[in-house]
Amino acid sequence: MTAIEPALKYPNISAQAFAHPADRAASAALRAVPMLDTVIKKLSELQSESRFRQLLLGNAVRLGEDQMPAAWAIQQRCASVLDIDRCPALYVTQQPVSQALTVGTHEPVTLVMSGLIADFEEDELTSVLAHEMGHVLADHVGLTTTLELTKRILTGVLRGQFLAGLPLRALYYALLEWSRMAELTADRASALVTADPLLPCRTLMRVAGGPVKGLNLDAFIRQATEYEEEASHFARYQRFWRDIGSTHPLPVRRVKELIGWVAAGDYDRIRSGAYVQRGQEPPPSEEFEAAFAHYKKRFSALVDRAGGGVQTAFDRISSWLDSRGEHEDDNGDADFEEDR
Repeated sequence: MTAIEPALKYPNISAQAFAHPADRAASAALRAVPMLDTVIKKLSELQSESRFRQLLLGNAVRLGEDQMPAAWAIQQRCASVLDIDRCPALYVTQQPVSQALTVGTHEPVTLVMSGLIADFEEDELTSVLAHEMGHVLADHVGLTTTLELTKRILTGVLRGQFLAGLPLRALYYALLEWSRMAELTADRASALVTADPLLPCRTLMRVAGGPVKGLNLDAFIRQATEYEEEASHFARYQRFWRDIGSTHPLPVRRVKELIGWVAAGDYDRIRSGAYVQRGQEPPPSEEFEAAFAHYKKRFSALVDRAGGGVQTAFDRISSWLDSRGEHEDDNGDADFEEDR
């Protein structure tokens, strides 16, 4: 099967044209938490991001005109449809899973796992790469990179040090909650780029069920409805604890959210050319303000409980990062390898 050709492009489209309300509110609230920008800056100053990129890409293959050109052409086309000026580099790495990731605050790169390249149809790969370009347009990449760096610190130098890592762990869970909402926005971008909302739904079904033949999309959509309408309080309680440590909502929920967005008419409206352009974003609505207040209170409370106050928590994180920076100046990159 050949990659589909998108029916049109979206010149100067703003991510707010299709952003999920929960993503917009959670992202704004997270960035409004005091001292978060300072922590992100310190991570960058310590060159953690560049070293992370090296570790991430050191065992990967960069795609281009002379390396799997068909896949690279899909990446470029997805970026072009969303009017993204600079298409992120594309790499494939040996992992037997169907996943992709875009990281890099200054120079985003997309990393695709080999399981996705090997097992997915070309139009499904288009859906995945369009999803990643949705993250780029929505400016998710900086927070995604912070999430990945925080995860590596918690599972590296702070592994087993629960009390010492509490403030950073609280930040990590706040980032996880935002990340789950950001995925819903990127799913909408995938539907717009591929010009077929059922394609990302089918791709999500394949992510959930694996590369097996005979999967029925209609049945999976009905399953998603049943999952969302589950009335059991115990089941909902279990769902909460299953979701809280995940970067992505479950595929069935994502399908339900995407189908609901299309049914509301927003997909067709954007396809017709009636969308918000960059620099013309409307002021926040009352609904957005309420959601923003909810997430800001929730995120601040997470950090506050973990560190005895938001300011105290981030001061502790900053001090720890400063001490790591001094230690790395003395010991060089070998220390980072030990952390990993």
